[in-house]
Amino acid sequence: MEATDYEKVNTKLKNRDSLDILRWANQTYGEKLVYACSFGAEAMVLLDLLSKIQKEAHILFLDTDFHFAETYELIERVKERYPTFRINMAKPALSPEEQAERYGDELWLKNPDQCCQIRKLDVLARELEPYDAWLSGLRREQSPTRANTEFVNQDKRFKKVKVCPLIHWTEEEIWMYIKLHQLPYNELHDQHYPSIGCTYCTKAVMPGEDTRSGRWAGTGKTECGLHAPTKGDS
Repeated sequence: MEATDYEKVNTKLKNRDSLDILRWANQTYGEKLVYACSFGAEAMVLLDLLSKIQKEAHILFLDTDFHFAETYELIERVKERYPTFRINMAKPALSPEEQAERYGDELWLKNPDQCCQIRKLDVLARELEPYDAWLSGLRREQSPTRANTEFVNQDKRFKKVKVCPLIHWTEEEIWMYIKLHQLPYNELHDQHYPSIGCTYCTKAVMPGEDTRSGRWAGTGKTECGLHAPTKGDS
């Protein structure tokens, strides 16, 4: 789509709810649509909504090999609850041992951007190849870099359409939905982990701190790059 096409689509979808956005995405892209899922709190809501639209949806998880045990345990619970989802646990080209041999130990400390490139960005670029569009659970209130996210976004980094059905949801609404529908969720959320990534780059966040402050703490890094805007992104 051209930039003007994104404007037209977002104008058309402006007053629609999240289910409407998912219906539009499924009708528009069908088998060419994938949900790149982090299995965070927003993900649990989006997975449940998606199950009402497409029970055999393609789900992509970037398995960096460095996730918390609680994250892997949650994925198993999700498989039990939504057995028809097609979940792809995609791994990097390099194993942790191969990465250490090539780039040295603890690359996530020395060069976190390069570690994310190897274990996330390169994997997502590879796995998105068969698809035209991907779903994301981004919300506008999560961070300043996400404040202008639209329902339908031009993703120039991966040359795909990025659809974000939850942009207007608040954190309170996310957790109300999880509790109301008794959805499984990562137990680390109950231990002050609002945003959960790899074990080496995620810490607990104390009350009053920014919810993203637990990611890459002390590095100045706030995004792995999957959602960082590139010049010209809408």
